Amino acid sequence: MKLVPLSDRVVLKQMEAEETTKSGIVLPGQNKEKPQQAEVVAVGPGGLVDGKEVEMKVSVGDKVIYSKYAGTEVELDDVEYIIVRQSDILAVIEA
Repeated sequence: MKLVPLSDRVVLKQMEAEETTKSGIVLPGQNKEKPQQAEVVAVGPGGLVDGKEVEMKVSVGDKVIYSKYAGTEVELDDVEYIIVRQSDILAVIEA
């Protein structure tokens, strides 16, 4: 199956949380916070949203940082995805 977002929605696949910090501290499994970094796996077409034209600024494959409490979590084929509005994406990570 495939998720196809509508309007200004973006489908994100969350990046795995680090097991250890940069200073070498090991984090126990249940104390880890989900990272707010994700990879874009699908992008909606944009268009009119609330009477305003929305141009999509992200594309498939981009690594992004999104708002902590944004989106809707969905599981499809045993993979968790988050569907957010483009406005919930705070930044694109450039290497």
